[in-house]
Amino acid sequence: MGNRIYGCDDCQLVCPWNRESDITDESDFHGRPQLVDQPLIDLFSWTENEFLKKTEGSPIRRIGHEKWRRNIAVALGNAPYDPTILDLLTDSKGTSAMLDEHIDWAIEQQRSKRKEASVNVLPPSTKRLIRIVEKGLPRDA
Repeated sequence: MGNRIYGCDDCQLVCPWNRESDITDESDFHGRPQLVDQPLIDLFSWTENEFLKKTEGSPIRRIGHEKWRRNIAVALGNAPYDPTILDLLTDSKGTSAMLDEHIDWAIEQQRSKRKEASVNVLPPSTKRLIRIVEKGLPRDA
């Protein structure tokens, strides 16, 4: 899934019926500005009313606000570590059991990336010491 939150466009690209179709100039088939290249954090923060307004006339609306946020929570979990993402996810719990399950997963993903990021900025000598401690000291030391 990566950072994808809705698959209709991907399906259209690989659909065998569309293989021979020309790209249209029809504006109804172009990406909507409120959806194209928007930060996941902004999309996740939409209220239900914002979601309904900004997806009016779009098939995205069919999944509903809760599943929209579920999909974005997964994408946020797949994103590189960002403390803003971690804070947003932590503050967003409590909506529903289904959404909380995905938010918890995304939080864990972000936390594990935070640990990796903090280790990667250490000098080589400190990384070596950490590896030694994690593996245990040699028996003859």
